[in-house]
Amino acid sequence: METTTYGTWRELLGRSYAPVAVVLAGGVLMEASNVYLTTSLLPTIVGDIGGTGFYAWTMTAFLVASVISSMLVSRILTTRGSLVAYLLAFGLFGLGSLIAAASPGIGVFLAGRAVQGFGGGLLAGLGYALIQRSLPERLWAKGAALVSAMWGVGNLVGPSAGGVFGQFGVWRPAFGLLVGLAAVLMVVVVRVIPRTERAASSSAVPGISLVLLTAAVAMVSVASIVPAGVATAVVLLVGLALGAVFVLHERTAKAAVLPRVTFVRGTSLKWVYLTVGVLAFGIGTEAFIPLFGQELGGLSPLLAGFLGAALSLGWSLSQTVSASTDRPAVVRRLIVGGPTLLALGLAAYAVLQQSAPSALVVVLWFLTLFAAGAGIGIAFPHLAVAAFGSVEDEEEASKASAGINTVFLMASAFSAALAGVLVKLGEPSVLSSARLLLYVFAVAALAGAFPAWRITRSRVAQRTEEPQLTR
Repeated sequence: METTTYGTWRELLGRSYAPVAVVLAGGVLMEASNVYLTTSLLPTIVGDIGGTGFYAWTMTAFLVASVISSMLVSRILTTRGSLVAYLLAFGLFGLGSLIAAASPGIGVFLAGRAVQGFGGGLLAGLGYALIQRSLPERLWAKGAALVSAMWGVGNLVGPSAGGVFGQFGVWRPAFGLLVGLAAVLMVVVVRVIPRTERAASSSAVPGISLVLLTAAVAMVSVASIVPAGVATAVVLLVGLALGAVFVLHERTAKAAVLPRVTFVRGTSLKWVYLTVGVLAFGIGTEAFIPLFGQELGGLSPLLAGFLGAALSLGWSLSQTVSASTDRPAVVRRLIVGGPTLLALGLAAYAVLQQSAPSALVVVLWFLTLFAAGAGIGIAFPHLAVAAFGSVEDEEEASKASAGINTVFLMASAFSAALAGVLVKLGEPSVLSSARLLLYVFAVAALAGAFPAWRITRSRVAQRTEEPQLTR
């Protein structure tokens, strides 16, 4: 007789799988805390060392480097094993934090952020790649939800710490704290990380893809510092063209970032990645939300930091609930509803933008951003499951799993760069910049409902939604 067995939170956090869960979630928590710590401190940082024109670059440098290292996660994990991979990730993250803490100007600070990004991309990518290798399929959705939920914990820890440092007008000790935490976690990793076997990689380093994608994001980033007008349009078009060339190259490349099945006709993986990309795109607003909160709302650095984290808080809390849903019909509605709710939340936040808002309006700012984040959270765990179950080959499956994080970071890098451009186009009015940024991103999020709908029509997605059966 067959009985339906669903994975539970108790099983994931029980004795058998708790050590794995701690390592996977801890790496992402480190990166998440850093992201929100930095965004909440950015007004203080640029006020001290200058570089207001490079405001968006502080996030873009981190994200571009994260994209590059995330592309190499499956290869490093296969050839070096989980222990070396995690030690390398935390080591780079700590080194980047040290460089940032000691930076005399914006140039060195950006270099530190890039080194941090290399470590952060590995940490986040390893978190997803090891879910598929270390947990049974019935726990994949909850494993993905736990890893992603660390962004929620990070968006409490990061803004809290950043706000405290910002209140005292200092920021260097915050990055020094990250150096110490990275060193401690390296010791923890040696003691608890589950070892994976090493093997020769069947694929070469995707060098051309790395160059194309890095160049594409860099060009979009340049658009935020060139004179507004024709130069901005030209640089943006070049960046988008390079992005298109990257996709075309991936379709036929022998050494590719994404698994081969991504571009096979009739599979759902490309629609999964597109939907993940759209959801991640909405997060590009986060770097500027604390700035809007301080400039328009007159909020303190601490409150503005929490405002910037409201979107990810909604994402993290909602997905812990969504991951407990196993009914295929409900899952399909959640996948399609995710981009729609994200779009509505961003649009509502745009409508509420005003100078010197009342306390009620500030509360509504938090609520609309929370709702936007919930749009990401209700869909994300089920998108991860669809990707995990799309490939049979072990290395390609690892690529598909890590690809979730790679696509997420690629979209985040593009959105952070584009956000800088839109804010610049709205200058000198902060209110105009805020509304332009949020409306454009709301429209982009709404477009994500189409690939989300295509996933629900796919046999692959429907198969991965079915519960496992045991005899």
